[in-house]
Amino acid sequence: MENDHWTHPYIETALFFLGLGVIGFGGPQAHIALMQERAVRRRGWLSDEEFRSALAVTSLIPGPNSTEMAIHVGWLRNRRAGGLLAGVAFILPAFLLMLALSWAYFRYDNVGWIEDFFYGVKPVVPGIVAVTAWRLTRGALSDRPLIAIALLAFTATLLFPLGEPLYLVAAGVAGITLYTSSGGSRALALLPFSAPPLLLASAATYGKLAWVFFKAGALLFGGGYVMIPLIQGDVVDTYGWLSEEEFLDGIALGQSTPGPIVITATFVGYAAAGWWGAVLATVVIFLPSFLFVLFGTGPFLQRFRDSERLRAFLKGAGAAVVGALFAAAVLLLRDAVIDVPTALLAAAGIALLLSGRVQMVLLIAAAGLAGLAIQSL
Repeated sequence: MENDHWTHPYIETALFFLGLGVIGFGGPQAHIALMQERAVRRRGWLSDEEFRSALAVTSLIPGPNSTEMAIHVGWLRNRRAGGLLAGVAFILPAFLLMLALSWAYFRYDNVGWIEDFFYGVKPVVPGIVAVTAWRLTRGALSDRPLIAIALLAFTATLLFPLGEPLYLVAAGVAGITLYTSSGGSRALALLPFSAPPLLLASAATYGKLAWVFFKAGALLFGGGYVMIPLIQGDVVDTYGWLSEEEFLDGIALGQSTPGPIVITATFVGYAAAGWWGAVLATVVIFLPSFLFVLFGTGPFLQRFRDSERLRAFLKGAGAAVVGALFAAAVLLLRDAVIDVPTALLAAAGIALLLSGRVQMVLLIAAAGLAGLAIQSL
C-alpha cells in the first residue's frame, strides 16, 4: 500500500499530460484551456485561483507558456517530480511525431508530391507569424516608447538577424529604465536574469546545437513563435543546417503537430546531427522552462509575480518581440512567395487568419492540398 501511495499520483500525472500532449492541437491558448477544464474542473487538482496565479507567473518568464503551465500544474500537485513528469509527458507525443516526420522529410525529400505539398504550405507560414505578431501588439505596444522599441527591434532584426537575442535583453533593460521607480541607475539589476543562461550556453561543451537552442529557450519572451527570429540566422546562415525553404517546412511541421511550436527544434536537430541531434536540440530548448518553473516560479511564485523590475523588463522585451516577429515574417516571405499562386496563397492565408474562422492546423493542411492541386495542373 505504501508503494501505491507514492507511485500512483506520479503515474496519474504522467498519463494525464501524455493524453493532453496527444490531443494538443490548436496552439498554447487551446492547450491551457484544456488544462483548466481537465485539471481544475474535472479533477480538482487545484483551484481556479491557483491556476490563474500559475498562468500569470508563466506569462512573465521566457519559454512556451503551455509547456510551462504543464510543468507548473505538475509541480503544484507533486512538487519537482510531478513537474518533471508533467512536462516530459506533455512534450513526448509531439517529439516522437516530429522525429518521425523529420526522418520521412529528409529520407523522401526528392519525392515530387512532398515538394508540391510544401509549395502550398510555405507561403502561409510567414502570414501565421505576422498575424501572431499583430495580435501581440494589442497588449505589448501600449505607449510611444514601446512602439519605438518595437520599430527598433524590427529594423535591427531585419538588418542583423543574428543579434536578436541581444535586442531582447537590451529592450528589457530599457523597460526597467522607463517603467520602474528606480530608473536608469538600477536598470542593469535584472540582467542576471537573462545573462547566466547565455553565458552557460556559450560554453563549448554543449556544442553548436546546444548553444543555439538553449539561448532560444532562455529568451522565448512572448511565446513559441519568438523561436523563429531567435534561431533563423544561426540555423540558415551561420551553420547552414537548413536552407531557407527547409526552415519554412520545419516551421510548418511544427505547426501541424500537437504541442508547442518550439518542437521545430527536433526537426532542426535532426537535420544538423541525425537522431541524437534531434534529442539534444529538443532537450536543450525546453531545459530553461523546466529550470525556471521547478527552481524559480514554482517555489517563489508570489515573489516573481510581484517583482516590479521583472514586469518592467518583460514589458520592454515584449515590445521587442513584436518587432522581431514582424521582421521574421518579412524574411520568410522573401523566400516563400516565388510566383503569383504563392502570392495569392499568402494573401488568402493572412485574410483567413485575421477573420478568426480557421485554425492554423487546418489552414496548413488546406494550403498543402492547394499546392498539390496547383502543381498538378
